[in-house]
Amino acid sequence: MLSLTILISRAISSLGGRMVSKGIQPLVICGPSGSGKSTLLKRLFKEFPNTFGFSVSHTTRKPRQGEEDGVHYNFVGAEEMKAEIEKGEFIETAVFSGNIYGTSKKAIEKVQSHGKICVLDIEIEGVKQVKNSHLNAIFIFVEPPSIEELERRLRARNTETEESLEKRLNTARIELEYGLTPGNFDLIVHNNNLKEAYHKLRDYVLSLIERQIAEGNKICLDRRPLSDSDFLHD
Repeated sequence: MLSLTILISRAISSLGGRMVSKGIQPLVICGPSGSGKSTLLKRLFKEFPNTFGFSVSHTTRKPRQGEEDGVHYNFVGAEEMKAEIEKGEFIETAVFSGNIYGTSKKAIEKVQSHGKICVLDIEIEGVKQVKNSHLNAIFIFVEPPSIEELERRLRARNTETEESLEKRLNTARIELEYGLTPGNFDLIVHNNNLKEAYHKLRDYVLSLIERQIAEGNKICLDRRPLSDSDFLHD
């Protein structure tokens, strides 16, 4: 049995086979836990309710209570997923707590087939894999105000032990080093002020959407402008 590391390596090298549609560019967003990615994306989806769609990731872990197959994740067996990885059917994969997670080409194509921009909210290692693929993506990094503020946000969640908190902060330092390196991302959003950060993200993405529409891509741009009340809470 081939190791998962070898399978993932093969998957990356074989991505030159069947490529994801070149039309609508996917949006890859990355940033440390607590940087505010989800908060920004919620506003983006609210202002443009029919423009974006999340790809449904695959995982080999068991469903948790309330999770639906094909909605929260595509739940698959380990051997099945390893076989698909070996065939090069995944854009990016990662292993957490002994379970495999990944974004398949089909998941991205499914979103694109509805005329929507596929959003991938992934970690740094996933970003690196996507960069090594033929996916013509837009890469955006969300930077927290500081490590100190990031720690404050994580503590406010009341979900971390001191050990897990330190691990997240160490991971964040590595992510920040990569994220702030010139050339790794198309846009860096400094999330010190939610409204300002959102407007920077929205205006950049909107300009890209308008360009893609001008190039002949059919993208639904049903816009519902946000009000000040949408920025009162994180």
